[in-house]
Amino acid sequence: MPPLTIDARGVTIRFGAFTAVNDVSLTVAPGEVFGLLGPNGSGKTTLIRGLCGLVPLSAGSAVVLGHDVATESERVRSHIGYMSQKFSLYEDLTTRENMDFYSGIYGLTPRQAKEREEELIELTGIAPYIDQYAGRLSGGWKQRLALLCALLHRPRLIFLDEPTAGIDPVARRDLWNLLFRLSAEGISLVITTHYMDEAERCARVGYIYLSNLLAIGTPHELKQMPGVTPPGTRWLEIYDPDTAGLLQRLRARPGVQQATIFGQSIHALVEKDRTLAELGLEGAKAIDAEPSLEDVFVTISRAQTGKNAG
Repeated sequence: MPPLTIDARGVTIRFGAFTAVNDVSLTVAPGEVFGLLGPNGSGKTTLIRGLCGLVPLSAGSAVVLGHDVATESERVRSHIGYMSQKFSLYEDLTTRENMDFYSGIYGLTPRQAKEREEELIELTGIAPYIDQYAGRLSGGWKQRLALLCALLHRPRLIFLDEPTAGIDPVARRDLWNLLFRLSAEGISLVITTHYMDEAERCARVGYIYLSNLLAIGTPHELKQMPGVTPPGTRWLEIYDPDTAGLLQRLRARPGVQQATIFGQSIHALVEKDRTLAELGLEGAKAIDAEPSLEDVFVTISRAQTGKNAG
């Protein structure tokens, strides 16, 4: 069995009296697509910076690609790639000039740079924009260029901080197809996102809330967590022409614990022994459903908030 790409145990990061990351343990395997979810300010980016060796760990340990981030941070950073949420390349340089610049930063020889750049141009399909200024690229092509530059030194692990934020659905799908190709080559990917459909594409997902890792597992495992579907309840997916109106009436019904619009339907957590008539659903189409990842994260977030309030 190959060694883990990331093995983090009890990672805690503090800034003075403020704890940004609290006792987080997780692993990432070679070639795994690992999703990291949580609200803004929950600690996702700080955790990534800690795993990159950019901020010191206050407690715990982390081994990344076989190197301890506390004592071998330079070696860790030489073997990883990083894509920030905000486009961070040089907008007044062309695509080619950005590639050449970062090839030099990574210490590639001219021959190595030429071979690697040609390989990545073909991989990303960015050839039509090779002489265009980076600042004039669309959001999707900017992200491809940023990913290309992060791949120049052949990293075995890439951190991507909300890589699809602000790009159109077609560009988002194309970028994910590219990420899966990298995963198939054995490159590990740690991706932060707010999109639930993207979380569903990850092999495993970790959910951070208020600095704590509340849940980790495959999407299927997370949906089976105790508390997401309490004993004596079931999830329904409900279709009705007047979705918004039905939602308001449904929320007022006894036996309805949660209800929200989900796409073109309503997702509702109801008491199992309630009939559709008792729920006011005689004219609607209602089928049994499994909770969505959004249902999972809302449920565990509310449980954690209630625990902190208590």
